[in-house]
Amino acid sequence: MKAEIIAVGTELLLGETVNTNAQYIARELANLGIDTYYQSVVGDNAERLHEAYKIAFGRADLVITTGGLGPTKDDMTKEVAAQFLNKKMVPHEESLKSIKEFFAKRGLPVNDGNRKQGYFPEGAIVLPNSVGTAPACIIEDKNIKLILLPGPPRENKPLFKTYIIPYLQKYRDKVFVSKTLNVTGIGEGQMEEMIMDIIENQTNPTVAPYSRARAITIRIAAGASTREEAERLIAPVESQIRDRLGIYVYGEGDISLEAVVAELLIEKGLTIATAESCTGGLLSARLINYPGISSVFMEGVISYSNQSKTRLLGVKPETLEKHGAVSEETAKEMAEGIRKVAGTDIGVSITGVAGPDGGTERHPVGLAYIGICINGVTKIKKINSSGSRNRIRNRLANTALDFIRREIL
Repeated sequence: MKAEIIAVGTELLLGETVNTNAQYIARELANLGIDTYYQSVVGDNAERLHEAYKIAFGRADLVITTGGLGPTKDDMTKEVAAQFLNKKMVPHEESLKSIKEFFAKRGLPVNDGNRKQGYFPEGAIVLPNSVGTAPACIIEDKNIKLILLPGPPRENKPLFKTYIIPYLQKYRDKVFVSKTLNVTGIGEGQMEEMIMDIIENQTNPTVAPYSRARAITIRIAAGASTREEAERLIAPVESQIRDRLGIYVYGEGDISLEAVVAELLIEKGLTIATAESCTGGLLSARLINYPGISSVFMEGVISYSNQSKTRLLGVKPETLEKHGAVSEETAKEMAEGIRKVAGTDIGVSITGVAGPDGGTERHPVGLAYIGICINGVTKIKKINSSGSRNRIRNRLANTALDFIRREIL
């Protein structure tokens, strides 16, 4: 089965609202083994929406719309669908009753706009909306299937999960299983080169890399008659990718890098403390995201000024004078200093120039050093980043987490 998603709403075209519904629905369709080749966005205009239906049903068996089911005049998704399919709009008594009760509880009158939410194309399967006033519906007409869902994600997702997934289950002829590997510490291009032959020779399973804010992910997906068979197809491909990428793979599924690091620290019984300058506590915050980290995370210091580096961490004034705050030597003394002060197994430091100002020829914007001292042995990593201040700071926190992970392993 081929599907197309049409998001309806001028606010989407103007960029005032982010189209998260399409992302969610496309992912769920993929899990059901339903191909989505096209997505489109159309404003609140009857003529253009009619044309969008025409184009979509010219290339898909299933069309799912989001938005345009509200009470205002420009909410016209159902009405245009009825016109396109040559169907009458008819009242759905149960929906009208629910709408009246909804407003009665709030002491509000029901107007014509609210009432139109209880009208549907003739023959539609109406799906009650327990969160809002706009019911969804499914329309089956000859060989086509049209699903109309409300736009607000808090209404859209529960309806899709409760009604649409079970409805579509009967059209799947295969079980589709996917597995996601999370990768860090390597560029997307370099990673792709390392597994290019696997990507190019893919059939079933398919292999697709994606770049995200904090990591790269590799999605391995297989279709088979049973889940067990699909998992057997995935296993050798996953093993091959893991062998190629080695330590760059830090986890799978939705697990975050900080969760992996926290679990390693807890498993090994290693206590940790952090000393941050340009990242301003981002590394500490990432670690504290993990519930239970208090058993190993002892202390975090933001030593932004040179004076605080000396006063709180014991960095020598002569080190700062000779080498500067952004240097291998300072990062080393910060990592060793926080470990000593906090009495932990591990001390981690970050010092750098996050920009956009403050860079020099010797210390350009994006230059940073990360130090890690484990049981008295100190290692330093030099980083050169580019981009905005926040991008640099976030990359440094991410790199520090990966540095900790690698050193523990």
